Amino acid sequence: MSDRRRPRWSQPHPPEKTMSIGLERYTDRLEVFADRHPFLVDLALVLPLMGSAVLGASLTLPGADPPDQDTTAVVLMGVACLALLKHRSHPRTAVAVNTVCAVLVIALGYLLTPLLLAPVMAALYWLATQADRGTTRVYGVTTMVALMLAAAFSDSMDHLSLLLRTIGPLFWLMLPLAAGTMTRLRRAYLQAAQARAEHAERTREEEARLRVTEERMRIARELHDVVAHHLALANAQAGTAAHLALTSPQQTKAILTDLTGTTSSALRELKATLGLLRRSDDPTPSPLDPSPGLARLPELVTACESAGLAVRVTTRGEPRPLSPGVDLTAFRIVQEALTNVAKHAAAETARIELDYGSSQLLITISNDGPPAVPGAVTGRGFGVMGMRERAHSVGGDLRAGPRSAGGFEVTAMLPLQPSADEADRTA
Repeated sequence: MSDRRRPRWSQPHPPEKTMSIGLERYTDRLEVFADRHPFLVDLALVLPLMGSAVLGASLTLPGADPPDQDTTAVVLMGVACLALLKHRSHPRTAVAVNTVCAVLVIALGYLLTPLLLAPVMAALYWLATQADRGTTRVYGVTTMVALMLAAAFSDSMDHLSLLLRTIGPLFWLMLPLAAGTMTRLRRAYLQAAQARAEHAERTREEEARLRVTEERMRIARELHDVVAHHLALANAQAGTAAHLALTSPQQTKAILTDLTGTTSSALRELKATLGLLRRSDDPTPSPLDPSPGLARLPELVTACESAGLAVRVTTRGEPRPLSPGVDLTAFRIVQEALTNVAKHAAAETARIELDYGSSQLLITISNDGPPAVPGAVTGRGFGVMGMRERAHSVGGDLRAGPRSAGGFEVTAMLPLQPSADEADRTA
């Protein structure tokens, strides 16, 4: 099959991508093997270092005779390389042993070369990757000074100037220190990045849980307001209709007609509220009704009057359009307050006062019920709590309590401008 007719799923990877994937897998396997068998990895690194050190001990300058102490040099280099096997647990000891061995080998007259310095360079590199900056600086400077002094007084380089004797050890020993420091900084950076990523992940999870909790509370308040209000009105209307069924059939018929409207309104609002829980991938989502506001206050007053509760509405100041959140909050507070009057207060009249100020809307709902009994518990249930939470959610405040002259009063202060939280949610 040609490449032009080959199915998409059977197209081979480009050579560069295949090589990259293979290299990544090989690197991962090496890292896993190194974590499981650190001694074998260290031994595999130390053996080449031992070979390079022995090879370096055999090198001499042109025309110079090699020292006659090969066995001593090999033993010293062997001790130095054996000390490297403990670089993970004792990096300072490994550097000290290698420095002493290198100084002794140079003092015996061996030529100072990078091959001879390979074990010391490896010890300095591993020290720089594990120790802090201060420790690395102290051990690195001490090692360089010791080897530079040994090279300065060595007989193997008598015909070289003092600068050439000392610049070599300084240059070659600074390389592993710089490389080890860069490796340590890179590891620290990767650890910090991983910690930040984990912290960000935990923060996102906590924020998601907080948003879910807030959404549940909001939906719970909506359900409470809708169900409690309409069920209270329906109960009052049904009780009034049963009381007037024999004495006033026409009025009973009108009340039952209003009861049908109340239940239909309850079903509509309940459907709209539960629509918030509809999955976003619903193939046929039905449009939701707009959120209620103070524009539906006359409808609310009519429903309460059909249940036998007379409601008087007074407006002060110039009415102004409210933000959606404040408008919904104002309507729900009035609705819940009237529901509480119909359910709990032995009152026939309720008053609603809307006072539009320069920066806030003051809403007062009161009734003319009997004086409160001393020691009686008021404000039970979730009605007052839900109203207060609604007011706080838009940057307002709410107070509720019995009146000294009798009855109950709810006062809500809502901002005419949306709060920062509401503006963020709207955005």
